[in-house]
Amino acid sequence: MSDHDAPHFNQPLGGNEMPRFGGIASMMRLPTQASAKGLDAAFVGIPMDIGTSNRPGTRLGPRQIRDESRMLRPYNMATRAAPFDSLQVADTGDVAINTFDLKKSVEIIRQHYRELLSHDAVPLTLGGDHTLTWPILQAIAEKHGPVGLIHIDAHADINPHMFGEEVAHGCPIRRAQEEGLLDSQRVIQIGLRGTGYAADDFDWCRDQGFRVVTAEQCWYKSLEPLMAEVREQMGDRPVYITFDIDALDPSVAPGTGTVEAAGLTMSQGLEIVRGAWGLNIVGGDLVEVAPPYDPSGNTALMGATALYEMLCVLPGVKRR
Repeated sequence: MSDHDAPHFNQPLGGNEMPRFGGIASMMRLPTQASAKGLDAAFVGIPMDIGTSNRPGTRLGPRQIRDESRMLRPYNMATRAAPFDSLQVADTGDVAINTFDLKKSVEIIRQHYRELLSHDAVPLTLGGDHTLTWPILQAIAEKHGPVGLIHIDAHADINPHMFGEEVAHGCPIRRAQEEGLLDSQRVIQIGLRGTGYAADDFDWCRDQGFRVVTAEQCWYKSLEPLMAEVREQMGDRPVYITFDIDALDPSVAPGTGTVEAAGLTMSQGLEIVRGAWGLNIVGGDLVEVAPPYDPSGNTALMGATALYEMLCVLPGVKRR
């Protein structure tokens, strides 16, 4: 195929076409469209924080992630991934959640992603609190069956309930496992840490067959060897990535609602996402960015970068 015949893919607006502090604040300054029709991958925002248990503010996460993403350029200098030469990508805007009703919002999200997935686009979600991963996984499992899960987080999110409620940001992995949305032998949780209510708080995960890699097991290490094992574990079947920004150390990402000391470095976060290269990634999300606690914008920039790196490991992305 000649260059003249090559398909036209959307490109991020360049810094020499419009100053990076100007233009419309879409994800990576990409074109926007109302649906995922014709797309290979779609950035989607879910401006929700009504599932949070400590500090609110993640309803503002998608907007701030988009704003800070203005510094991201199309070509990945480290991995040589060229996603915008490979896939049709756009920002499809935000899910119109009901900010006064969490249970209704969960249903709105589920229906939104059913429609998105009907176009065969891979969703990459800007959160929003971690409750949103459960309805997304419901829609994903309807299309792909139970999925493997790479879960990067300070918390296991396996609470049976919070204040008697089964829908909250501390419960999505428990709900997903109970509903059979996960292939439990292909679930890994990386970065878990902090204090707990009992010594066996993470044992429920292990009892399900999940692999638990605590933050302490990651200290002072490259995670490339771990991800080689993860690639072998996941095989060629569908995999979903959920990245809670509080997995990162608060010195890197202070802007979140449930901060825990001594987390992953950003380099380790990138090693995890880049280590998913070659897997059958069917979706991903970046959750719990809370801009009110992030005056520099660093947390949102880390989130935007992680989402870009997820785009770079999607099936079909060429490396130059």
